Amino acid sequence: MKIKLVLHNIRSTYNVGAILRTAEGLGISQAILSGYTPRYNDPAILPHLREKLNRQIEKSALGAEKLVSLRLCDNIVDCLTEMKLAGELILGLENNLAAEELPRRFFLGSAAFWREIGRSNTQGLVVVLGEEVNGIPEDVRPLVDIFVEIPMSGKKESFNVSVAAGIAMFVLSTEAVVDSD
Repeated sequence: MKIKLVLHNIRSTYNVGAILRTAEGLGISQAILSGYTPRYNDPAILPHLREKLNRQIEKSALGAEKLVSLRLCDNIVDCLTEMKLAGELILGLENNLAAEELPRRFFLGSAAFWREIGRSNTQGLVVVLGEEVNGIPEDVRPLVDIFVEIPMSGKKESFNVSVAAGIAMFVLSTEAVVDSD
């Protein structure tokens, strides 16, 4: 099953690089950069700023920034709507949900999660990652089919976005490999 990532409003170039490195290692088909997420080799910014951002992303991506298919998205709502219309299931990696969003919340890897994925008859999965502190913004949430939460056992309430992305990509890609065997 094809898995895409949407990095929306990720602030840190190092998080972007780490996510791209993990995505490449796990065979993720595409990373979509939107909002104010730092973009690798962005032709829209001045050359000296582009070089600085590239160096920072390269520091943690270690070459993956050149191997993962990158797509730039100027309007996240339009891009997600397009993917939904193409039959892709939109997963929002988020642990801070409003009461009305709780019926769409599933714990990553749970039996209920896999049943919901199986019911969707999807053409692929799109995992939306939001800003490090505030998560997925309110205008994007209505487009999310399933909110995915990683169960926490410690005292902290969340993981760093690159760590959470890595956990989610591993679980999703491992299941996709197991299913194809």
